[in-house]
Amino acid sequence: MLDVRRLRLLRELSYRGTIAAVAEAMTFTPSAVSQQLATLEREAGVALLERTGRRVRLTPAGVALVGHAEAVLERLEQASAELAAAHAGLAGSIRVGAFPTATRTILPAALAALGRDHPGLEPMVDEIDPAEVAPRLRAGDLDVALVHEYDFVPAVTDLALETEPLLEEPMYLASGSPARYGDAPCGGEDSLAGRRDASWIVSSPGTLCHAMTVRACQAAGFAPRVRHHIDDFATVLAMVAVGQGVALVPELGAADPPAGVRLTELPMRRRTQIAFRRGAAAHPAVAAFTAALRSSLPGGRAARPAG
Repeated sequence: MLDVRRLRLLRELSYRGTIAAVAEAMTFTPSAVSQQLATLEREAGVALLERTGRRVRLTPAGVALVGHAEAVLERLEQASAELAAAHAGLAGSIRVGAFPTATRTILPAALAALGRDHPGLEPMVDEIDPAEVAPRLRAGDLDVALVHEYDFVPAVTDLALETEPLLEEPMYLASGSPARYGDAPCGGEDSLAGRRDASWIVSSPGTLCHAMTVRACQAAGFAPRVRHHIDDFATVLAMVAVGQGVALVPELGAADPPAGVRLTELPMRRRTQIAFRRGAAAHPAVAAFTAALRSSLPGGRAARPAG
């Protein structure tokens, strides 16, 4: 009989690529992970890994077994959801991951609604970049999370996860007053292409927001000349207001801009989704949190449901 815990390790190896990364994510030592995978190979009766020096890759049999592991883990999530539904009332914790603008603009009202409707449920929020969500959901560090994608940065498919659309918002070019800072766009056109010579304020490398700005500028025919790396959009707008550069900002991050900031809507969108482990959609805690999110969305264009 194949051990589910070892199947989970094999699944993580297929995503992370190295035993060291699996060990760090699953709080094991690398030697313990290697031993567990070796035991799984003996249970399977066939080689699951190919070792070349320090590198390890899955054999065709290992890849096939990962597909079965995904199905098994999904069924276990479904079983957990059914058992949780058998309890009277919701109690315990639900671990939530969210990106900063969602934490500031969406979550407070949702958490208030959740506390009102399910006082026994204790939400625990971690503010993280969407790029970090998938591995933490798979590892069980999070139960549900808010993630986003941009037109130029589509979501990466992860077979272990499911998503539901939550909202869609436009993107804006944030720029300062040309009369005040001499920030006149090239050719007089206040557009992305017209800012090829401007200084840019972008998010930290490795984040989806950073990739979005770089790719959007590349699509407009230039590479942005980056002056500042700042992740908080309120701080970004404050820097734009004092002439430190231009930036791309989603509508939820552009509320109440400082004086001197101009916001030009661009033909780009950011889409926010609710993510959870495959099979967990019917879990009462996940369903309750999802319902609270949908009931608490701000009105207007800043939070129209994605279609």
